[in-house]
Amino acid sequence: MSENEFPAGDLLKGKRGLIMGVANKNSIAWAIAQQLHAQGAELAFTYVGEALERRVRPLAESLNAPVILDCDVTDDASMAATFKAIEDQWGSMDFLVHSIAFADKDALKGSFVENTSRDVFKRAMDVSAFSFVDAANRASKLMPAGGSMITLTYLGSERVIPNYNVMGVAKAALEAATRYIARDLGPKGIRVNAISAGAIKTLSLGGISGARSLLSEGKAWAPMRENTDPAGVAGAALYLLSDLGKSCTGETHHVDAGFHIVGMPEEPDAE
Repeated sequence: MSENEFPAGDLLKGKRGLIMGVANKNSIAWAIAQQLHAQGAELAFTYVGEALERRVRPLAESLNAPVILDCDVTDDASMAATFKAIEDQWGSMDFLVHSIAFADKDALKGSFVENTSRDVFKRAMDVSAFSFVDAANRASKLMPAGGSMITLTYLGSERVIPNYNVMGVAKAALEAATRYIARDLGPKGIRVNAISAGAIKTLSLGGISGARSLLSEGKAWAPMRENTDPAGVAGAALYLLSDLGKSCTGETHHVDAGFHIVGMPEEPDAE
């Protein structure tokens, strides 16, 4: 996806925010970053580990990001250092994009009951749900004039999706956390929402057994008969993070070509 798909504007001119969770150029978080940058936002980025740095740093630098940080969301010291660096660079921030999730690959196939150990469950919840709670808490302290936050979720939080397993449970916790964070931060003028994006060919989707069927079935079932476009997710993020989204908080906004509204597919027309 190129920047040409995001027309320039000034909806976020003078605004600064942190993007957590870009993995490569196909990431939903990267599409969001391009959209926000096109609308005038100044962005900071995090990654975790040297392998991801090699992918993320060139992307972040292409948007002139002043802060690009190694951040392990499971480590309190690393999180503290990240937000201290943001404070040192900017003093304050206006928005947060959280697009982080993890579950053991072996747990994302077959039986949820049989393949989910205590350690697998705890790590999925820590990385995929608690990390947003922690990031929101830290970011809110740098939003004295209010702001906005979004996280990324998926329909497997609401319905049983084959092989999504423990990640579905973690995403359900993430959505519940979004509502409670919205309640707590609302009096401070901070809006908090989730975007439930449809299946998109990303690095994380590739870790799920049978991922190809999620794309093909999603396209076949969706009322629009198309796969989810990352640009659509980025557009929703722009709405929620800018003043266009005033009075909207605590929501889980679906961007999936309508897939979430369908109870069962239509039968092909009889000959």
